[in-house]
Formats: sequence, structure tokens, C-alpha cells
Amino acid sequence: MIFGQSAAFSGPAQELGKGMRLGIEAAFDEVNQQGGVHDRELKLISHDDTYEPEAAIANTIRLIEEDRVFALIGEVGTPTSRSATPVASEADVPFIAPFTGAAFLRDPGWANIVNLRASYAQETEEMVARMTTDLGIERIAIMYQDDSFGRTGYQGALAALQRRGMEPVSVGLYPRNTTAVKTGLLDLQRGDPEGVIIVGAYDPVAELISWARHTGFDPVFITISFVGSNALARELGSYGEGVYVTQVVPFPTDESIPIVSSYLSALAAYAPDAEPGFVSLEGYLAGRLAIAGLERCGRDLNRACFLDGLLTTDSMELEGFPLSFGPDDNQGSDQVFLTVIGPDGGYIPTEVLLGPEDA
Repeated sequence: MIFGQSAAFSGPAQELGKGMRLGIEAAFDEVNQQGGVHDRELKLISHDDTYEPEAAIANTIRLIEEDRVFALIGEVGTPTSRSATPVASEADVPFIAPFTGAAFLRDPGWANIVNLRASYAQETEEMVARMTTDLGIERIAIMYQDDSFGRTGYQGALAALQRRGMEPVSVGLYPRNTTAVKTGLLDLQRGDPEGVIIVGAYDPVAELISWARHTGFDPVFITISFVGSNALARELGSYGEGVYVTQVVPFPTDESIPIVSSYLSALAAYAPDAEPGFVSLEGYLAGRLAIAGLERCGRDLNRACFLDGLLTTDSMELEGFPLSFGPDDNQGSDQVFLTVIGPDGGYIPTEVLLGPEDA
């Protein structure tokens, strides 16, 4: 049973593709060690799209027509998913658990898309809620990647502000697959914000925050889950303390949650030297979601049965991680978690944003 993935395995977003692939492969290896799903072993074929839409189209065609995959899984990014989904839809190939919270993927008109994670709109709502409620911040700016991903996050943040009668005090942007953030940083500074919402990937986000703090510009920075948390903390180094990241999966070392305990065991068995992280945990959850769909079909497996087994289920649970789908709801989880980089460069789960006097 072959699944296919188009994702970034080179370029400035490569850690995201590698993390998703690692998690999916760990889940597949785990079930294969137990004899597979109804005696079928699972295999993942991954192709590098460098986080570029044109390559994602070519990869998707190749996976469907040449590799003959049963389903696509773990696509990384909004612009790449926007390009790949029409190809998958036309071929009636399931498109499972993309690593993006883009709104267009949650349109009930799609018959073949199954989303695992909470949306960017839910993440940005949580950001604005926490800034305004926990810290009383009124001056909020937005920095975003200038493409469909960034604009989706920007629109979510803008809507969250407008629901509170607010507008961003300044807005900056930067081109995809670059670290050209200095012009955007200057645009942000003009609004003298107390807090900055950032919608981007780890390389440019780290560049932005490092330059900002180096120059004495130090508002509360909070960024979206797509950033790639482990890579961001690594890139930021000493500039990382106090940077907040919203997450859409539980803390990846919290063994009190059964699915996380299973993830850690599967990761240790498949890649003993790999560092646990939010991205590979999401990949593992994606793999487990696919496995659940296959198991529900039994031995008489086809794509329609696979999708029906997931999308027509009101509620299901992956070992303590609840999912709920419905007739017009192809998104399983609505959970958003808040984390912050601590003094040692590691992440700490938190319920609220902390002011400098509380940190």
C-alpha cells in the first residue's frame, strides 16, 4: 500500500518536509512491524518540491501516474497544496493531513481532502485573544510571507483584530523562500507595535526576530505553527527566549498523553537519533489517521471507503487526541496550544502570555 508525499526536502523550508516525512514513516514502520494493516504493508514515497508550487504539481502528477499511490499525505505548505489539490481531485486521489491551516482546504466542496490540524484562522484568533487578554496589548502589527500562505494567515489575524474593533498598527511582508526581511522589519517598526504576529517559515522568521532584537526593537513576538518550531529555536539561538509559537499538536514529550507516548516509542524504534518535535509529531498523527482510515475499510479496500471511513465519522480518537468530522467539516482537530522558547532554547508549554515582569 503506497502513499505519496510532495514536500520541501531542500531549501529554507526543508526541515518541515523532513519532519513530516519522519513522523509518517515512524507511524508506518510501527504498524508494519505488527504485520501491516489487514496484512498490507505501508510505504511512503516522497518527492522534493522545494516549497514551490510548480514543482508540487509535477510531483503530484508523478506520484499519481507513475508511482501509482493510493493516497497523498503530508503535503507541506499552502502554495504547494493550492497547486496540488486540483490534480489530486481530478484523479479522485485522497489528500490527507496537509501541513497547512489554509482556509481553502476546509471548503466543504472538496470530496477528497481530510485535514488533521486546526486552521490558521483558529491560531491567529488565539494569538490576538492572548495578546489582548493576557497582556492588554492594543498595538499589534503583522509580518507575513508574500504568498497564499502568508495572506491566509494575514487575513486570519486581520479578522481577529477586527472582531475586537482593532486594526494592525503596521504590516510588513517578505518574499517566499528568501530571508529578505529587512524592508518588512522597517515597515513594522513604523507602527511602534507592542506585539507582532508573524506568518512565515523558520529561516526568515529567525532572521526577522534576530535583526529586530539586535537593533533594540523588542515587542512580543508570536508566530504560527507552520514556522517549524525546533528549527526556529535552533536558528534563533540566544535571540529566541520569550518568542511564542502557537501549536496544533500536543507537546511532543508529554508522555501523559497516550498518542505522544506511542509517538516517542515509534520514533525511538525507527530513528533512534531523531529529536522529538512538533512537526514530526504532526507527521506521526497524519500517519496514524491514514492507518485508522485503512483499518475501518477492512480487507475490501478502495479510496471511497477510505474517505468515507474518515469523513463520515462524527468523532474518533487517536489515543487521547480527539478528532471530529461531519458532513460539512473535513477538519478533525480544533485544538490550539501555546508554547514559548525558554532561557535554555527549549520550548515550554504555557496557558497564557507572560509580561517581562512575569517571565
